[in-house]
Amino acid sequence: MTNAVHDAERIRERKDAERTRRRKDTERTREQKDTEQIWEQSSADPPVLVLGATGRTGRRVVARLRDAGRTVRAASRSAETPFDWTDRATWAAAVDGMRALYLVAPADPEPIADFVAEARAAGVRRFVVLSGRGVHRYGMALEPSMAEAERAVREADVDWTLIRPNSFSQNFADDLYAAPLRAGLLTLPVGAVAEPFVDVEDVAEVTVALLTEEGHTHRTYELSGPRALTFAEVAAEISAVSGRPTRFEAVTAEQYVADLIAGGMPEKDARSLACVHVFLSEGHNSEPTTDVRYILGREPRDFSEYVKSVAAAGIWA
Repeated sequence: MTNAVHDAERIRERKDAERTRRRKDTERTREQKDTEQIWEQSSADPPVLVLGATGRTGRRVVARLRDAGRTVRAASRSAETPFDWTDRATWAAAVDGMRALYLVAPADPEPIADFVAEARAAGVRRFVVLSGRGVHRYGMALEPSMAEAERAVREADVDWTLIRPNSFSQNFADDLYAAPLRAGLLTLPVGAVAEPFVDVEDVAEVTVALLTEEGHTHRTYELSGPRALTFAEVAAEISAVSGRPTRFEAVTAEQYVADLIAGGMPEKDARSLACVHVFLSEGHNSEPTTDVRYILGREPRDFSEYVKSVAAAGIWA
């Protein structure tokens, strides 16, 4: 009698478990269909949220989307849509009604996973994440926010695409490189390593394609220029075009840190920059890739084109 009672209880438990499983499967299927329907309804022009919309890549992405007639919401602390990673009260208004998102990670990785979850719950389905070439090697050690952004979207049950660009050509127009070039000597702890610098304009064009076209889900693209140059070669090209004598000299990481600190940079930031350059000196990112050509159907912009286009502005004069 006892065995029969136990058998009956086990049968009821199995039936209850089966009913629960079927109910959950039905709920998941309904949720999936709802999500697909939302995406299909906006697939011709999915509303796009661009974070870091006033930044180097973000402002270019916003401009290209708008030039193409796309619906775009520009968000940052100083953009038309206020967004602050440290103020979670700004998140809901930013993601509301959006279906695709360009994610530029903040300095602090802590809020990223929560934001991705909130964006997904609000209906964002497609995430394009700006990362960096080599993040899979150095990860949390050098770029914890980029590494966390990659992890968060991979685990969020969304359509994600990662872009990992090489160093930007535009870095040489920023004071970190431009001021030493104007002074005639650029010193970095990179030795004779070559780098296929990528133009930010190409990165922005690729980003727009990934946000608006199909066929890039769950893929990682490494974006580079068409050829690799040493920093000595870069200095020589800039000198030839600008008419201002300048050269490159390799220094140790400690000397580089000391020079940055002497120039007013906090020691923590100086050591972080030194670590990035030391990583570059190991040559992990030296080989040009074909991903820009694959996505855009053309060759990426050469570094020489960039130098010629900006030298007239007198950046290195």
